[in-house]
Amino acid sequence: MAENRHQEVGHKSLLQSDALYQYILETSVYPREPEAMKELRELTAKHPWNIMTTSADEGQFLNMLLKLINAKNTMEIGVYTGYSLLATALAIPDDGKILAMDINRDNYELGLPVIEKAGVAHKIDFKEGPALPVLDQMIEDGKYHGTFDFIFVDADKDNYINYHKRLIELVKVGGVIGYDNTLWNGSVVAPPDAPLRKYVRYYRDFVLELNKALAADSRIEICMLPVGDGITLCRRVS
Repeated sequence: MAENRHQEVGHKSLLQSDALYQYILETSVYPREPEAMKELRELTAKHPWNIMTTSADEGQFLNMLLKLINAKNTMEIGVYTGYSLLATALAIPDDGKILAMDINRDNYELGLPVIEKAGVAHKIDFKEGPALPVLDQMIEDGKYHGTFDFIFVDADKDNYINYHKRLIELVKVGGVIGYDNTLWNGSVVAPPDAPLRKYVRYYRDFVLELNKALAADSRIEICMLPVGDGITLCRRVS
């Protein structure tokens, strides 16, 4: 039974044992999960693309991280139905802001009623469309440099490097960028002939390239965590 429930969420945990992952969820995540997040998670589980959602343990982690760094001005690239967005909106103060970008407004609007009911929709500025032109415009404007406390990226892996080139300018010194899926279903260590799903194989090289680039970037300190599908936190130091 635990095995099925685990897959329902759309995530294969990186932990070797499903039972251990289930233990984490049932002991520390689900009992403390805000009602709105539970509702959004269950609603998303019914969606055909539910593999794209942020896992509940990662939602809990992001929520605490944002409080620990006192984040107020944040950005999210890749929203889907908004589970990590809601985790962020609940964590930041009432006058906090999230610039949220996604190419698909319909998915966002699926979760929006839950976000509205939670009373945090006023913190969100949603923009539909590709993020890169928006980031380029912000950099050109000049007034957004070093203004973001936290940025979360869970979008098209083939553009992560392109996002990073811009986000490093926009996040403040001491601020954090989180890149999701940096262990990419564990495929980062799969042998060349491993039978991988087509989309996993396609994006794997981009994820490997990103991981190398982040490790070599002297402007950031990094920490790669086996939470969800792997999340790399980058703290800007210069």
